[in-house]
Amino acid sequence: MYHLGQDLPGNDVDDIEDLISVDDVKPRERYENKKNVTVRAKRRTQIRLESQEEEDKPKPTIHASVIPGTQKVFVKTWGCAHNNSDSEYMAGQLAAYGYKLSGKEEADLWLLNSCTVKNPSEDTFRNEIESGMRNGKHVVVAGCVPQGAPKSDYLNGLSVIGVQQIDRVVEVVEETLKGNSVQLLQNKKKVHGRRVAGAPLSLPKVRKNRLIEIISINSGCLNQCTYCKTKHARGDLASYPPEEVVERARQSFAEGCCEIWLTSEDTGAYGRDIGSSLPELLWQLVEVIPEHCMLRVGMTNPPYILEHLEEVAKVLQHPRVYAFLHVPVQSGSDSVLGEMKREYCRQDFEHVVDFLRERVPGVTIATDIICGFPTETEEDFEETMTLCAKYRFPSLFINQFFPRPGTPAAKMERIPANLVKKRTKRLTDLFYSYEPYAERVGEVYTVLVTEVSHDKLHYVGHNKSYEQVLLPMRDNLLGTRVHVRITSASKFSMVGEILDDERDWTRCAIKKEVPNIQVQTRSREKLIQRYLGIALVVGSLAFLIQLVVRLL
Repeated sequence: MYHLGQDLPGNDVDDIEDLISVDDVKPRERYENKKNVTVRAKRRTQIRLESQEEEDKPKPTIHASVIPGTQKVFVKTWGCAHNNSDSEYMAGQLAAYGYKLSGKEEADLWLLNSCTVKNPSEDTFRNEIESGMRNGKHVVVAGCVPQGAPKSDYLNGLSVIGVQQIDRVVEVVEETLKGNSVQLLQNKKKVHGRRVAGAPLSLPKVRKNRLIEIISINSGCLNQCTYCKTKHARGDLASYPPEEVVERARQSFAEGCCEIWLTSEDTGAYGRDIGSSLPELLWQLVEVIPEHCMLRVGMTNPPYILEHLEEVAKVLQHPRVYAFLHVPVQSGSDSVLGEMKREYCRQDFEHVVDFLRERVPGVTIATDIICGFPTETEEDFEETMTLCAKYRFPSLFINQFFPRPGTPAAKMERIPANLVKKRTKRLTDLFYSYEPYAERVGEVYTVLVTEVSHDKLHYVGHNKSYEQVLLPMRDNLLGTRVHVRITSASKFSMVGEILDDERDWTRCAIKKEVPNIQVQTRSREKLIQRYLGIALVVGSLAFLIQLVVRLL
């Protein structure tokens, strides 16, 4: 397994729920009767930048041939954990073929993996494309933006990797470095009449965090939310077989990971297309989680967790599974939920929260709210306020409504912006009015230390409830389980002191296996030898031709 230490340059992501132009390709057109394609590269059409004359712009170097290892690639990601996992897979394949992953300034090519949830994230994505071109970089785009709206003007002439084609990133990068543009937006072929979730989970990875493996258990969802553009990109539900997910987890633990994150557009819907279910998968995963390692279940929408509440509660009680669940409610008003087509009511959501809080000791429920949906009245918003006041969620993602092109909600009459901001501020003020960890000082927890804090001043450990505990940056602490006592608390985290001596810190009981990377390394060496052999043959022929010409 390839690593870049703690951070892949520029690869900052938010672990939040993915949300959804006239120019958009319709889902039916995209997902039905598609076949795999081969690369048909075409010479790139240069895009003119309005901010700078074409003749003054640095030109990217065009390579007649590409030998792996001689170019550098910069990877940047926007969006959710699923996007982050896709970027790790693409980076892993590029590294396995010899490309060096680097910062943006020294890179020959920028690989930009996009998110279509909100207007600002797409705006920054577009700005990054323009920045790369102004600086004479080759640019390859990936992710939900080009998949959902491939006809966007600012994507003209660029190489595009679709969300199901990340296993072909090396081909696309090679052709782009030669000055060609390649667009791979097709679905994988169906297997036994079912959609394939995406590229194989066994591909090599460069993890942003070497201790955390993000596994996408399915792609797409079963909802038709009126505000959601991600549906245009990811499509309907397609689940990976349980055995493939379990094998990926087993491989990740063998490679040194001590924490698994399950991710998708809706983990609760997992398996409905293949005759399985989320609880069935979770119980199989629990069997392969080593002692002292942990599993975190990803976001699930209320409709699909309701039918599995009993089993999910049992799994969340397991000592190697975090008692944590992200269940987005989006609104406390049944009227607004109906206009959003969320397929549940407020009472359903409250039942999920009440049930889990009763059955799972210390469970953490995170949720999302959209403020200012077009049909939201003042009374509707008050219902959202009362819901959040009732449950005082420790983690609450508050978002203003963004009209995403091509979605039904984008055609609705919008609420005045100043009113949306006012409601957002009221809910934000409510959220900051309580301190979920204020009474925790003096408590003792066992935490698994896997991350570095955003300010780079602390290590971050999580207790069984997946609550964040900041710890001093001591040598050898990452990847261990330690006992801590809470000394202080803030709105979003607690600060702890370590109670154990270093000799008592425990690490994952990982069963060591021969990693796949040996095979990948041998393949790369054979590939380089093949290129060198070809170069020698060409050189010899050129020498012979020159010799014959001189003799004649």
